[in-house]
Amino acid sequence: MKKVLKNVSFVFLLLKMCIVFGQETSTQKRIVIDVGHGGKDAGAIGVNGIQEKDVVLNIANTILKLNDKLDKPLDIYLTRYSDTLISLSDRTKLAKALKADLFVSLHCNHSDNANARGIEVYASRKQTNYLKESIYIGYQIEKMLCRIIGYESRGVKFANFQVLWETINYCPSILLELGFLSNRDEAKYIKRQESIFALALSILNILQF
Repeated sequence: MKKVLKNVSFVFLLLKMCIVFGQETSTQKRIVIDVGHGGKDAGAIGVNGIQEKDVVLNIANTILKLNDKLDKPLDIYLTRYSDTLISLSDRTKLAKALKADLFVSLHCNHSDNANARGIEVYASRKQTNYLKESIYIGYQIEKMLCRIIGYESRGVKFANFQVLWETINYCPSILLELGFLSNRDEAKYIKRQESIFALALSILNILQF
C-alpha cells in the first residue's frame, strides 16, 4: 500500500520547536555534518529537477539556524557551507582535526525503480568501539523521520563508504539517505521548504541526546 508523506502544519512545527528549544544538554557535543556532493558533483537529480547537492546543503544550513536558537547550542561544523566540491578525504580529516563526537553525512537516494522510496541509514562495516553507538544513533534518527515525516523504513545498513570507513575509528559516524529523488512523491515533498525545516528539526532533536 502506498504510504503518503505527512504534511507538516505550522502549529506542529511550533510545537516541535518548543520541545527542541526547551531541552538542555549536560555537555556540549561537537558534531561534524558532512554535506554530500557539491560544485560540479550534483549528486542525484530528481524527477522534478532538484539536485541532491542543493537539498542536503539546505537541510544542513537549516540545522545550523535551528541550533543557533537553542539555549545551549551544539558545536556544529559543516564540511561545506556553499556550493563547493570538497574531497572525501578532506571531509574526514576535518572530523579528526576537530575531534568530533559525531559525524553525520547527509545524502538523498536515487534508483532506476521509480517506486523505490523511504529512508536508509548506513554505518561502517568496520568493527570498532564506536560501531554500536553509530547503529543506535542511526536507528533513532530513522525512527524519528519515519514517525514524524512518514518515511518508510529501509533499515540501518552497513557499507564501506569512505567517509564512514575513515571516521569510525575516531567517533560514531553515520550516513543518511533522506528519501529518493527518483520517486515523484518524495522529490516533490523534499522540494518544499516546510519539509526541509521538518527534516532538519527532526535530525537536530536526535543530535542533542
